[in-house]
Amino acid sequence: MSRIRAFTMPKWGIEMTEGTIAEWMVKEGDSFKRGQTLCLIETAKITNEVDAEYDATVRRIIVQGGGEAEPVGALLAVFDDGSNSDADIEAFIAGFKPAEGGIAEGASKAKSAASEPAKVAPVAAEPEKKRIKIDTNRPISPEALRLAEEEGVDIAVIEGSGRGGRITHQDVVKALRGTATPMLKGPVAVQEDDLKVFASPLARRIAALNGISLSGVTGSGARGRISKADVLALVPKPSTGAAVGTPEFVAGENRPEVVPFDRIRKVVAQRLTAAKQEIPHFYLRMSARADRLIEMRKTANLLLGCKASVNDWIVKASAMALARHPDVNVQVHGTEIYRFPHADVSMAVASPKGLVTPVVRQANLMRIDQLAAETRRLIDKAQAGRLGMEDMEGGTFSVSNLGMFGIENFDAIINPPQGAILAVGAASRQPVETETGGVAFETRISFTLSVDHRAIDGAAGAQFLQTLKSLIEEPEGIVA
Repeated sequence: MSRIRAFTMPKWGIEMTEGTIAEWMVKEGDSFKRGQTLCLIETAKITNEVDAEYDATVRRIIVQGGGEAEPVGALLAVFDDGSNSDADIEAFIAGFKPAEGGIAEGASKAKSAASEPAKVAPVAAEPEKKRIKIDTNRPISPEALRLAEEEGVDIAVIEGSGRGGRITHQDVVKALRGTATPMLKGPVAVQEDDLKVFASPLARRIAALNGISLSGVTGSGARGRISKADVLALVPKPSTGAAVGTPEFVAGENRPEVVPFDRIRKVVAQRLTAAKQEIPHFYLRMSARADRLIEMRKTANLLLGCKASVNDWIVKASAMALARHPDVNVQVHGTEIYRFPHADVSMAVASPKGLVTPVVRQANLMRIDQLAAETRRLIDKAQAGRLGMEDMEGGTFSVSNLGMFGIENFDAIINPPQGAILAVGAASRQPVETETGGVAFETRISFTLSVDHRAIDGAAGAQFLQTLKSLIEEPEGIVA
């Protein structure tokens, strides 16, 4: 028997505990070569392409793409050279023991696993449920489909909460709860026969309030479902004594849409909560005149043939200021402070996967056109959900800019293990007094520096802001 290899959920970074197969690039029976992309795996904030480390054949895919998250070390697929029997593969799967960390591979112990009977605790036999077969083209996870078939749930009326409208196991569970015990708040007695009619809970409530039987009512909703509008059309009109043109108001239920945290939101919530609770923040505020920077940006874009944004200039100025003030360009690890000679600046970017912070490496050494090209590359990868771990790790400082949304100023939460983050507000025209006592207008941008007081003193943060202000107001120093 030739070697059988287990392909398991890899571990990228010390904080990764689970991942999701987003898509398989191979299918069962396919042979692949070393370096060929096998699948896409999503973690909290990134999607990584997993390449083959050897030539092999896909014998079994255990976890399908687009399903639920799997823990690190979970068995995802089984590979070999194609010569083992199906029984050998099944025995290998049955005898597999999950182990944390990367791609697990080892010589098959299928024979010994097959020869030893599995020890199973005795359980009382349960009557087998009658299972229906659901034939659908809608995206649905295997576990959700199995539960729907076992419980006889009509998935046509379920709105999937998963990626791309995919119906998840939780969606089917919620549908089961809803059909078993309709949630009708308030002192309303719903007729038993009405509970058997295919109608929305609000339609049943309005029918009960107005003494309307739903039996025989033709629904206008999907698959004949009776909606609120169908019942309101049957509500008796007000008597002649009622005000003309004033319809009777029927208060419905103000039911919230329950949106559980996805994996990314969970990680962000945990990190921000820990950062706010454990890091002693203090804040330094400053504004800088930006008229010359805005004019120089236009000129530089023409001369260099680039499309550097105002934010690119701010990132560049921040990186140069960090190189001059290494006491601010730090990370905090336990009771140690790491100071860096170059500035690896993390940018806060809103993406379909939530807030991500890709890193511009050694931004202080880049020309403005080089920096603009790099930020554009990282933003495009973030928008496409293709940021890798190498794009996200190791930042020494963060810049978060909400100025494009008209936010004048705000306080950002430090991104650990970094020691500081710069919050950038909108550029606004403000009146100032001239030397002759008159009034003129100038463009100013507000900055708020959030600082970890464990590692950075107030004076160090203030000196950093002074240097940043001088670079913004005299931008020739940025391109010198």
